[in-house]
Amino acid sequence: MRSTRAALRAGASMAATLPMIAGALALGIPAAHAADGPSRHTLAGTRPAWATAGADRGATPDGAGVSARVYLAGRDATGLAAYAKAVSDPSSAAYGRYLSADETQARFGATAAQVAAVRSWLTAAGLKVTGVTRHYVSVSGDVAAAEKAFGTQLHEYTKGAETYRAPSQAASVPAGLDGAVLTVTGLDNAPHRADAKDQLPPPEAVFRNSGPFSSYYGSNVAASLPNAYGTKIPYAVQGYTGRQLRAAYGAGSRTGKGVRVAVTDAYASPTIAYDAAAYAHKHGDADWKTGRFTQVLPKNYSKTKECGAAGWYGEETLDVEAVHAVAPDASVVYVGAASCYDDDLLDSLGKVVDNHLADIVSNSWGDIEANQTPALAAAYDQVFQLGAVEGIGFYFSSGDDGDEVAATGTKQVDVPADSAWVTAVGGTSLAVGQNDTYLWETGWGTEKASLSADGTAWAGFPGAFTSGAGGGTSRTVAEPYYQKGVVPDALATANSAAGNRVVPDISAIADPNTGFRVGQTQTFPDGSQQYSEYRIGGTSLAAPVIAAVQALAQEARGGKPLGFANPAIYSRSGSRVYHDVTDDPTGSPLAVARVDFANSFDAADGLLTSVRSLGKDSSLSAVRGYDDVTGVGTPASGYVESYRRR
Repeated sequence: MRSTRAALRAGASMAATLPMIAGALALGIPAAHAADGPSRHTLAGTRPAWATAGADRGATPDGAGVSARVYLAGRDATGLAAYAKAVSDPSSAAYGRYLSADETQARFGATAAQVAAVRSWLTAAGLKVTGVTRHYVSVSGDVAAAEKAFGTQLHEYTKGAETYRAPSQAASVPAGLDGAVLTVTGLDNAPHRADAKDQLPPPEAVFRNSGPFSSYYGSNVAASLPNAYGTKIPYAVQGYTGRQLRAAYGAGSRTGKGVRVAVTDAYASPTIAYDAAAYAHKHGDADWKTGRFTQVLPKNYSKTKECGAAGWYGEETLDVEAVHAVAPDASVVYVGAASCYDDDLLDSLGKVVDNHLADIVSNSWGDIEANQTPALAAAYDQVFQLGAVEGIGFYFSSGDDGDEVAATGTKQVDVPADSAWVTAVGGTSLAVGQNDTYLWETGWGTEKASLSADGTAWAGFPGAFTSGAGGGTSRTVAEPYYQKGVVPDALATANSAAGNRVVPDISAIADPNTGFRVGQTQTFPDGSQQYSEYRIGGTSLAAPVIAAVQALAQEARGGKPLGFANPAIYSRSGSRVYHDVTDDPTGSPLAVARVDFANSFDAADGLLTSVRSLGKDSSLSAVRGYDDVTGVGTPASGYVESYRRR
């Protein structure tokens, strides 16, 4: 899916003030199974679900081009999954016994002999090897060569209103490769791209919020506007700052000192260094010290128009500024992908793991589960498992469209947040009161009604669902062990009697109506490029906030990496270290009033006034205990220090 974010025009630049440098998902890797006789092994999940007989429109011409990636299983795929689980489980004797990147490669990576055998097989089939990494061998060629190599026919299939190529049966590889191949991607050419998970994105032209505002929740009541739920309601906050978020989530004296946090997105903002420094200075965050912010970027970018490259600039800005606001002494490395497509995003994740760039990785992007293929899921899971072995934890936004029914017509979760090897971060509406006092949170879910023409009522109150924290039960990922006994059976078995993964795991502020203030260089109506601030939200905000809180927890642990944190997160469920978030924390329905510029910049074209109800997340509900909006809850006072080594 395309990113909907937009910010600065492509090619704009500004002087930087900071140093910059350039299958099956159930805790295991799918194994090959015999097919096409004893000489070949099938690669489960390589035929997408939409490639049905009814959608078949005939064979793809032999001369059509194919580009694919053959992912390498490594020398001990089963052992990798087992070790990743052991080092991540607080009840295991191996807990925290992480390997270095080199040790991980030596123990679990592909051998030179395996790579040579894969290359030989591919070239013998008539394919050209275009690249080799620790994770895959990339190839190109025509359909005839691909069919020969992978033992399947490629056909054209209708998918929605479009037609795409896909295998007519699962791909297979020679048995003589002896398990060297994990999976293959690229045999189908349906788009596999991610969307940034944020709300209220600024367009390429400047975006600003109108007032009136509350400086903290409830500080400015909309006395002249109609009642909602029988009472006067406050104006939306102008945007919380790091000071307020640190207080809400129990940062205490921790700052993330000595911890490295990576942020992955597509592309890179040309003004991020200036913007991050200006924002920190304006809001009292610690100044960025030399070397604390770096970037690792590809040599070239691709699909810039298709992905809306400039739109990802604001995503990077939000992620970097949010991490620094909550964990001001942590080091942040931004790892930009060459495009919003899965292959390029996987490459960015691979860079983090192969070079151990950070212990904590914030990822505010994803797609719907229906667009994921088991082959891609297996490739992602392998990277996440390798990271777990090294003590690296991945945090993914759970999505911004609730149960996805309004957006897609189908109840489903988002990927890669559905992986059993990542921490899925849900979203809340957050009320911080006077003197930075935590008041309450609801599950993020918004219903909107506009002010009537005569200004005396909210038309169609409470209005339609607009956005909310992603969550629910996966259809493809089995229930991981750490969720058993915590996640209610009714949720786990919603799609299968055997039980499936439920999303999210933990949550933080996401509602743009109780959102975070960010600063970014934007294009003004006169063509000038100026630093400006606006309020934003989405689980794009929740993910870096939780990543930053985890950096505080790692500092409390004496700098020892938390690694894949879900087992530790669930082991604390039901305790006082979490805010147990519900949709009705005050016992009465909640809402805020919001006033927006009609043209997103100034009042020249009028104002748009609306009421935004809180805690109305499609069919999802935040209730006592674990729920599919907020997971186990949000960090409370005591969460960070609960990781302290004793």
